[in-house]
Amino acid sequence: MSSEEKTDKEGLIEFYSSFREMFEFFCNNTTIHGAIRLVCSRNNRMKTAFWLVLFLCSFGLMYWQFGLLFGQYFSYPVSISINVNSDKLLFPAVTVCTLNPYRYQAIQDDLDKLDRDTHETLLNLYGYNGTGIQGRVPTGRRRREAEAPLPYPLEKIPITDSHHRHIRSVTTNESDQMEVKRQDWNFGFKLCNETGGDCFFKTYSSGVDAIQEWYRFQYINILARVPKEGDIKEEQLENFMFACRFNEEHCLNDRNFSHFHHAIYGNCYTFNHNRSESETWNSSMPGMKNGLTLVLRTEQHDYIPLLSSVAGARVLVHGHKEPPFMDDAGFNIQPGVETSIGMKKERVNRLGGDYSDCSEDGKDVAVHNLYNSDYTQQVCVRSCFQAIMVQRCGCAYAFYPLPEGAEFCDYEKHPSWGHCYYKLDEKFSLHQLGCFAKCRKPCKLTDYQLNLGYSRWPTTVSEHWVLQTLSNSNTTKRNGVAKLNIYFEEMNYKNIEESATINMVMLLSLLGSQWSLWFGSSVLSVVEMVELVFDVVAISAMILATRYLTKTKESMEETGRAPTPDPSYGHREHPIPQNLHDAPSQSQFRVVADITPPPAYESLDLRSVGGGSSRNSSLRSHVSYRSEAPWREE
Repeated sequence: MSSEEKTDKEGLIEFYSSFREMFEFFCNNTTIHGAIRLVCSRNNRMKTAFWLVLFLCSFGLMYWQFGLLFGQYFSYPVSISINVNSDKLLFPAVTVCTLNPYRYQAIQDDLDKLDRDTHETLLNLYGYNGTGIQGRVPTGRRRREAEAPLPYPLEKIPITDSHHRHIRSVTTNESDQMEVKRQDWNFGFKLCNETGGDCFFKTYSSGVDAIQEWYRFQYINILARVPKEGDIKEEQLENFMFACRFNEEHCLNDRNFSHFHHAIYGNCYTFNHNRSESETWNSSMPGMKNGLTLVLRTEQHDYIPLLSSVAGARVLVHGHKEPPFMDDAGFNIQPGVETSIGMKKERVNRLGGDYSDCSEDGKDVAVHNLYNSDYTQQVCVRSCFQAIMVQRCGCAYAFYPLPEGAEFCDYEKHPSWGHCYYKLDEKFSLHQLGCFAKCRKPCKLTDYQLNLGYSRWPTTVSEHWVLQTLSNSNTTKRNGVAKLNIYFEEMNYKNIEESATINMVMLLSLLGSQWSLWFGSSVLSVVEMVELVFDVVAISAMILATRYLTKTKESMEETGRAPTPDPSYGHREHPIPQNLHDAPSQSQFRVVADITPPPAYESLDLRSVGGGSSRNSSLRSHVSYRSEAPWREE
């Protein structure tokens, strides 16, 4: 066969003439195991059916496995790997508070009035006389009677049905007073909304807890009246710390400590906070000598003893750029005791995006950060609660940062804020405010595992000279000092890192394993399957298109098969009769003869009767035959 003939027969794109031919070619030439058996066994229907069922079952099982693999991949599972590294470690930030709340000069008179009312409450409940408890001589009775009592007084509440509580004030007559140690009484104060229709009792079974919470509630209202730059009686760093040593170096100076005031825990000092990495203190060796050692003054100056009845100091270990939340993670150290804290560092790296609900820097969290610090979940949660507090109660909680345009809660301006706050606090504890759902965990977190140890310090033998050396006087007592050691137990630290359990490379590997298991084929076999699907779609489209064009052509031909007769023939001859039921006339036969083509049989050729041999002569004879009407009638 010449090249020209091959070019005529073989086109650039050709398709099979039928589905049968296409499937036979595929089964004879594919690399998928078992497909050729469908063609080889076509003379045995039982074998053909067996291999067809086996092929379809293997195909279905393989894609069922594919579905499981894709489902597992899109569930985004993670694997946790723990690596132990050893390196020079940055020392964390350490915050130490005095546990002595100090008094603001701007609210000194309000605090004095609160103290007098508290002493009167203690006298009525316990018969305790608080005269001179805070170094002040109590005012006369005439002045106390002239003053208006504080709102929301502390009351004695019987333990009965919550819907039938009979409230008895602590200021009742002596004849009506009940013994406070009886188990059928609670203590608390009543809070109502703006209309007074919704009220509840903030109660405690312990009178000490009730008094402290009531004092704290009143103190918050007074604290809201302090100006932003309030004058506070604060002590110097040297008055709180006797000594500071880090890596055997002296560190007692203001450059190494940042100061802030906490309304409950007093003056707080943070070591190694918000410093650049080059200025941050670090440890190159483990052990107590290579850590931080502080000697603290823990003498209790009775400024506001009802807010803090604990002796010692408050300590918190946290990140360098994290705010210290003393209420949440802080712990107290005892006076007259040496507290040693051994640390182990852990770093957690979570996968973000689809693998974990974590935030890189908090910018993708729908909560405004009220703290000037890095993002943490606790920062977000507190900011969220403060935002809801301002929205629903109309004021901000005094112990959290103040949002822009808001003001702190005070019952002189917001009489029902206490009712609103305690309701929100209850919902917050039950995770009903949605803050924990909004505030995601940070993707990168540094945590410190602490191990605490205690020992008596100074000992009885060394007590005299140690205290004399520290204070240069004989007034300092053993219960007025405390020692704190914070150090790394080891330089090894754990790096906990999340990684994708099934990434794209592993997914392709698993898919290839399943394909090889069920069909014993490779990637090219997948391409063959894709080609088969393409051929089926292409042939099906061509068949549908051919059928559509055929139907369209037939409909057009049927429409054109009823031509109108030529009016010239009927006009020259006799007109067509109007009555269709009559016998066909001569003119009707002539019209049919004009439309119907002449026969082409040999028996009708004019040459058989001696006529001419040309087609023109036969046509002329046909015309003359039509004009001889008398002959036809015969």
